[in-house]
Amino acid sequence: MIDLKDKTFCPTLEEIAEVIRNPLFEKFCSEIKESYGVSEKIEYSCCSMEPGWNVKFKKSGRALCTVYPREAYFTVMVVVGRREKEAVEAKLPDSSVKIREIYHQTQEGNGQRWLMIDLEDPDDSYKDVLRLIKIRSGKVS
Repeated sequence: MIDLKDKTFCPTLEEIAEVIRNPLFEKFCSEIKESYGVSEKIEYSCCSMEPGWNVKFKKSGRALCTVYPREAYFTVMVVVGRREKEAVEAKLPDSSVKIREIYHQTQEGNGQRWLMIDLEDPDDSYKDVLRLIKIRSGKVS
């Protein structure tokens, strides 16, 4: 198996999927690609909090989300900025308890919240993440 902390070897999306070993990752990537007409960008992050390879999805230079691979699951980071805040907060009452808790526990800095959401199953949180990305993309007011 590949080492996602090895900066000298850029993995493919398929190799990242092999590390995660959860079919939801491939489903998630497919949904993002199809919904927004984007392709993934695999980047190495030197961030002290999350060093290693991750998968970014951007549209028109704007990050939709970043995916951090784990074993058996993955973490999706969605930034809720000033533009999205009102729409996200309007949808929070209809969101899963997990998403509401993550939103309220994430501190706002410079008008942004960087939501880190673990996904393992195609449950309500998964649907909520897709909704957050849709808001981030500007497809929803």
